[in-house]
Amino acid sequence: MAVTPGRHVLVVAGSDSSGGAGIARDVETIAAFGLRACLAVTAVTVQTHGAVERVEQMPADLIAAQMRAAFAANAIAAVKIGMLGSSDAITAVASVLASRLPLPVLLDPVLASTSGRALLPMDAIDVLKRRLMPLCTLVTPNLPELGLLSGKPAATDEAGIIGQAGSLFESGVPALLVKGGHAGGDRSVDLLLRASAKPSRFEAPRLDVSMRGTGCMLASAIAAGLGLGDDLPTAVGKAKDHVFERLEREGRRTGRPASQVALL
Repeated sequence: MAVTPGRHVLVVAGSDSSGGAGIARDVETIAAFGLRACLAVTAVTVQTHGAVERVEQMPADLIAAQMRAAFAANAIAAVKIGMLGSSDAITAVASVLASRLPLPVLLDPVLASTSGRALLPMDAIDVLKRRLMPLCTLVTPNLPELGLLSGKPAATDEAGIIGQAGSLFESGVPALLVKGGHAGGDRSVDLLLRASAKPSRFEAPRLDVSMRGTGCMLASAIAAGLGLGDDLPTAVGKAKDHVFERLEREGRRTGRPASQVALL
């Protein structure tokens, strides 16, 4: 796809040495939508495709300085936020964003790695909810993350999802895309929930795959769509299609289990 001149998505996220998730996945996805990415690195992680071995957090003032420099250097059309490993980092990111709104802001709340390692302390979740989430256009939790954010066990049905989302709307979150990849059934259903609108359902056949980095890919694709001027439901629909097509295509091309496929 041709690059749209002058438009950038600012990615605020961590690096993944395996290339399976984090900023590598974000940059690739944003480029697929014809936009450029600029970066504020929040953490450097040492990862294989099966485990997180080490995490080094960037100082909060360095994260904020990277963001300010990116805004000074580029025309930022949207912001995508991923891993934020501490309360200080969350506060720093929120402080920079507050002076730049209105601007589409996507938060993929990275609370744990695919392998199960916690990436955000429990005491920082309250800071995330109070300081950053109300500034976001959309927050994209999966079912376990929605449970952690709402302080409840992971929901098992749509009524439970909507109930947990309600507590976050009361905290000022404008919209949630609750990802259904952890649920059962032969179809994967994501719910777009907004306080002032009926739920929107985005369905796709459930593929027999398990790939790292799809949350990064989905959030970056939505951010790119909003940066190009799409409304929220349209951006979500295009992003879902993009992720599904990449999963199908790469699985066929490599002939390997999807957990081993890095889309780079």
